[in-house]
Amino acid sequence: QVQLVESGGGLVQAGGSLRLSCTASGRFFNTYIMGWFRQAPGKEREFVAGIRWSGGGTDYADSVKGRFTISRANAKVTVYLEMNSLKLDDSAVYYCAADPYRIRGPMDYWGQGTQVTVFS
Repeated sequence: QVQLVESGGGLVQAGGSLRLSCTASGRFFNTYIMGWFRQAPGKEREFVAGIRWSGGGTDYADSVKGRFTISRANAKVTVYLEMNSLKLDDSAVYYCAADPYRIRGPMDYWGQGTQVTVFS
């Protein structure tokens, strides 16, 4: 089992920035993939960004390319999502996820989610 704990959500004005963190524990292997997904009210959960722990290859949803950056800190087993130029449409519950093979889901392990609210 892998446990994922997110932090860093909150309220931010449109155009602002926010950084989310997710720390993994348990049976996490450095071959895993970690990612961020989000779910807005009334919408399905969607892929946001992912990173391969080994090698650091990344993938982004088109809607966040150029604004969001995913990165990792190996020693801390932590993945970050730096979100810049935030828009109202970015408001959602953001979930951290991990999987041995898939970067865009479905993922085997999920965090509890952290709320991001962008206001005008």
